[in-house]
Amino acid sequence: MCAKLNLTLTFLVAAILPGVQGLTAAETAPLKALLIAGGCCHDYARQKEILKHGLEAHANVKVDIAYVDDGSTSPKLPILGHPDYARGYDVIIHDECGADLNDKAMVEAVLKPHRDGVPGVNLHCAVHSYRIGDPNQRATPGTAHALWFEYLGLQSSGHGAQLPIAISFTDHDHPISKGLADWTTVNEELYNNVQVLSTAHPLARGKQTFKNREGVERSNDFVVVWTNLYQDKTRVFSTTIGHNNQTVENPLYLDLVTRGLLWACGKLGDDGQPSPGYAAPATR
Repeated sequence: MCAKLNLTLTFLVAAILPGVQGLTAAETAPLKALLIAGGCCHDYARQKEILKHGLEAHANVKVDIAYVDDGSTSPKLPILGHPDYARGYDVIIHDECGADLNDKAMVEAVLKPHRDGVPGVNLHCAVHSYRIGDPNQRATPGTAHALWFEYLGLQSSGHGAQLPIAISFTDHDHPISKGLADWTTVNEELYNNVQVLSTAHPLARGKQTFKNREGVERSNDFVVVWTNLYQDKTRVFSTTIGHNNQTVENPLYLDLVTRGLLWACGKLGDDGQPSPGYAAPATR
């Protein structure tokens, strides 16, 4: 009886496994991402399209866009006032720039999906958005001042002139950075680090060399790529790089952001490669 049962199970496994192992990416539903863009100081009209098409070309992801053509520091983003804006999405990409979007209830509504476990990806000026209080003063965890910084895992308050940034990866074993080479950007903004929170994990630093008013050469060196575990459950990836379109359309940048997105969604292997079904369309 046992021999017959084992034989039956063997045939069942043999019949089922080929279908599972042979599952193609074409049969894998793409990750659904919502890209939020708009606000001060950037070419979001073009940048949102660069990001959408770049990410969709690098991974099995479908990017929808929530954009407003508003160049103020308080852009009327379509998500504001709608704490359920992430419904139906696997990940939210914040690429907005709203330094004066500082109403506590508004910020908490933007954070609600991430508190509920929806992963986040934050690019460049998203790090300088939703700031309550003086961003130059170290925020105390648990206060309104710290709301957005706790989500990011890092507090930044400003940047210097646009100059090339030498990016050096500091953790070569993390899935996001594994195998990635150091590179130098075109003219970009290097964001400072007021503080790096204990929940954050730095992946790369950026060094920018400049001359002060007296003509003496100086340099700044700050964390520019990191991950964060928000409220002990939500994966968050961020980079302060990405002001200029030339940087955003760089395959090195798009590869980095794609890896960050896949990692946040739990779809990046330890080897730095997409999980089965989530690779770039050309390699599926």
